[in-house]
Amino acid sequence: MAGITETWATVRASLEGTRFTDVRVLDDVDSTNRVVLDEAATGVAEGLVVVAEHQRAGRGRLGRTWVAPPGGSLLVSVLLRPDLRAERLHLVTMAAGLAVAEAVSVTAGIDAVLKWPNDVLVGDRKLAGILVEADVAADGTSRSVVLGAGVNVNWDRVPEEIGAIATACNLEAGRTVSRADLLVALLRGLERRLHALDAVAGEYRGKLATLGRRVRVEVGSGAVIGRAVDVDHAGRLLVEVDSGCIVEVAAGDVVHLRDADS
Repeated sequence: MAGITETWATVRASLEGTRFTDVRVLDDVDSTNRVVLDEAATGVAEGLVVVAEHQRAGRGRLGRTWVAPPGGSLLVSVLLRPDLRAERLHLVTMAAGLAVAEAVSVTAGIDAVLKWPNDVLVGDRKLAGILVEADVAADGTSRSVVLGAGVNVNWDRVPEEIGAIATACNLEAGRTVSRADLLVALLRGLERRLHALDAVAGEYRGKLATLGRRVRVEVGSGAVIGRAVDVDHAGRLLVEVDSGCIVEVAAGDVVHLRDADS
């Protein structure tokens, strides 16, 4: 653990003045989100940050796993206790995506964009994913929100089976990228946006590569195909299908299509 402690030693000092000063670095866990969810249930204060060198069972959306080589990715979860009703929690997801995109730009010089609802891309290849899990009271207020992010940072190579759809910071930047610097930039960017959530939706739309694209959205056992035209006040993707109707999509997997694709 000594090497890990030394690697992340400057992070806490760099986060002074933010809510994110309780930073815990773990060697090997099943899931950083699971660790923070457990801590949230005990009443731990907002601002807990858990970083892992390796996750054995990292979770993505829709029950998927998130697999990354040990030490090659930024695997982090944070505890928030925002004074928000459930219908506004999508703003936290938007803020997180923007913070990740900004952080990789600042630390690695990468021009990253967003894909609805919570992926960070370089071109059409995935660089990072975000998972938000909330504990919402019966009256619709949020008791806690756990925000997890996995960013591919320093990979020797992308496995052949996902080479066309994934990438890593170092492969795009042509150099090694500091995970500690990336974490500080991410959390500072998140802090700034949490103080100005009303402005997040507009910034999110401006960074969302999905808008204006022809898309296929996998929803349940079917799919919605059309042009993504907007994101509404509830965070739903608005898709104009070929009949001209607008379909509201609350959750689903988006594939960016070429205009000729069906």
